[in-house]
Amino acid sequence: MKNISKMLIASSGLLLLAFFYQGFWASGFLNAGIYLLGSLGSIVALGFFESRIKQHVFTLCLLGAVVLGMFYPHYFVKVGNFKFSALIVPLIQLIMFTMGTEMSVKDFEGVLKMPKAVIIGLISHFTIMPLVAVSLATIFGFPSEIAAGIILIGSVPSGVTSNVLAFLAKADVPLSITIGTISTLMAPIMTPLLMKLLAGKYVEVDFLKMMLHVGEMIILPIILGLLLNIFLKSKLQILKKIMPIISMVGVFMMLVVIVSSGRNALLQIGPLLFLTSMIHHSIGYLLGYWSGRFAGLSEQTCRTISLEVGLQNGGLASGIALQMGKIATVGLASAISVPWMTISGSLLANWWRNRPTDSITKTS
Repeated sequence: MKNISKMLIASSGLLLLAFFYQGFWASGFLNAGIYLLGSLGSIVALGFFESRIKQHVFTLCLLGAVVLGMFYPHYFVKVGNFKFSALIVPLIQLIMFTMGTEMSVKDFEGVLKMPKAVIIGLISHFTIMPLVAVSLATIFGFPSEIAAGIILIGSVPSGVTSNVLAFLAKADVPLSITIGTISTLMAPIMTPLLMKLLAGKYVEVDFLKMMLHVGEMIILPIILGLLLNIFLKSKLQILKKIMPIISMVGVFMMLVVIVSSGRNALLQIGPLLFLTSMIHHSIGYLLGYWSGRFAGLSEQTCRTISLEVGLQNGGLASGIALQMGKIATVGLASAISVPWMTISGSLLANWWRNRPTDSITKTS
């Protein structure tokens, strides 16, 4: 096992060196993608032998999706007359359906048990991220549709990975599920409203049309999944085992398509957009955490709110951008944010993992 691990680490390092050599000194950056993919693939394979790497495999796969879209976009834009962007909405619906099959009445019990924490979490989520997004779009002076995409990322509900990261961070997982579920169900109203108020000067926002599109992408699949969970629970065991895998593959495919569609614009504005994403989500984690601290909530609860504020549903933002007919511009921010959120959220959760959770008064 140790020899295999050493070989994989060595191959990853050598392929990474080949990427830098080929990309910056030899035949050009855009011809070096195969080496970067190989390096990432070696680390993913290492995850089967090293537990410390295993928990980062999903993040590495998302990075691989970005690399595929950036270096080989011609494979993921269209085949014949079929555009792969047409798969984005069905993939979102599939992910939301998976979420529905995992839901139950217990997900809403947190509202009664911890109303203060839930309210603070929801208010923080739908104020901090949108307002920070507007500030960053203004400070960096992005083109109108790129700016609208940043605000869109700030206006969508919590990300679907927040529950997993809450578990890793020793946060309050039931509270995470409650805030994530309620923010998602609020999205058909809150996301179009925030976009109308904050991004209306950048792009045309049809409130009613966007509300219907968000409801179609989120509410209907969740309701269907929830109904299946209620009435066919005993027959869903096999489905429940495979749906998370299908959901993760869906996220991967969606990211490849989004990056491929906006690849040319990303090459021009990508570094600045990445910096914006880093600042945006870092501020979300920080202010989300301290909104709980100032309210006297427990350490576990503060960590939960931090993750629920800082992690956004990038897939939904991409779907909305597609419905607006602006996936290659408004959708760019989500293409950058999804991998960065996963990386930064994982790092934060693992940092918290080895730290005590009893330093603050318990949740009221």
